[in-house]
Amino acid sequence: MKSFMQKKETVERKWYVIDAANKPLGRVATLAATYLRGKNKPTYTPHIDCGDNIIIINAEKVLLTGNKEEKKIYYNHSMYQGGLRERTAKVMRERYPEEMMERAVKGMLPHNRLGRQMYRKLFVYKGSEHKHEAQKPEVLEVK
Repeated sequence: MKSFMQKKETVERKWYVIDAANKPLGRVATLAATYLRGKNKPTYTPHIDCGDNIIIINAEKVLLTGNKEEKKIYYNHSMYQGGLRERTAKVMRERYPEEMMERAVKGMLPHNRLGRQMYRKLFVYKGSEHKHEAQKPEVLEVK
């Protein structure tokens, strides 16, 4: 029996929406990364982008457990001397909730060309409204 290898032309992509309100950041990111990679499908092929499109809404209402609000720090560097910028998770959630969610998901994807291709199918929104109603996304529940 031959093993099945999917081709990029035969991939069928669905649209899913995840509501992040009062859900832990890691749980939401893990579910999103799994569906972006396509690991939930029986036709999963590691070297092909066979994942689905993911919409995450209510990113500002995501839950951080423990004392991560004050202790977790996000770093950026401008590549100039002394250009390191540090922000806590509390500041990130108040000012840049979409970026906080995107960083969590991006870190769970492969760090190569294929991962960048998968990352383009992620759409994160601050509130409960999104502009992808025409695609009729299915709702995914975070456990």
